[in-house]
Amino acid sequence: MSPVSGAGRVKVEVEDMIGRAGSHATSKGSASRFVAVLAVLLGVLVFLGLGIWQLERRVWKLDLIARVDQRIHAPVVDAPGPQDWSGLSASDYEYRHVRLTGRFEGGANTLVQAVTELGGGYWVLTPMRDDRGFTVLVNRGFVPQERKAEFERENAGFAATATVDGLLRISEPRGGFLRSNDPAANRWYSRDVAAIAKARGLAEVAPYFIDAEASGAAGWPRGGLTVVTFRNSHLVYALTWFALAAMLAMALGRPIFVGRRKRDAAR
Repeated sequence: MSPVSGAGRVKVEVEDMIGRAGSHATSKGSASRFVAVLAVLLGVLVFLGLGIWQLERRVWKLDLIARVDQRIHAPVVDAPGPQDWSGLSASDYEYRHVRLTGRFEGGANTLVQAVTELGGGYWVLTPMRDDRGFTVLVNRGFVPQERKAEFERENAGFAATATVDGLLRISEPRGGFLRSNDPAANRWYSRDVAAIAKARGLAEVAPYFIDAEASGAAGWPRGGLTVVTFRNSHLVYALTWFALAAMLAMALGRPIFVGRRKRDAAR
């Protein structure tokens, strides 16, 4: 066998290098494709999971709507007393139609900023000492911003014996959206029962408040403005997530389908 010349050896070495480079590029391309396929599959699973979660949320929302509707239209019952407070939860008591009889202590009014169908203004929370010996914060209704000063003058010494029918609501701790309650400055953005009771020096206060029904009077505060409708768009969200999952699955399957058609055509 004749020895390979110098030029021949260089040619062989170059071809070997090109072959190794091509093999490396092919291997790298295959790895990239594998990662891309894995990412798409993960995206499909995530979107499917989100769609299923929205369907579960829809079932929960429909159950909530049915329970709230039943409680609102149920016969009125006495507001829960101290013996029931330890087991009081939103799932069992929120929006229950209750009655309270006692005496308002208007000197301890608390105005909580609110936006209603009547515009911007305040909820008026007034403690009522129930005849059974405990205190409940009653949301007597809404006062518009421009009537605040007038209302405060007229209700500075407000006190009256009354019977209140309304909806039981669970305390709203910590504050409103992006705004924390500031008891020291008497600025309130949520109906935080514990914080209001502490700021007003109230004792034996129920862990809930009552949204009073409309009184029929034309004055202020205006009751009966509780919003009891719940947005239920979970089915739309679920269909959106499922559609995205289907689009990703189609994007993943298209190259496979096109490649198979080309191979069939080449035969």
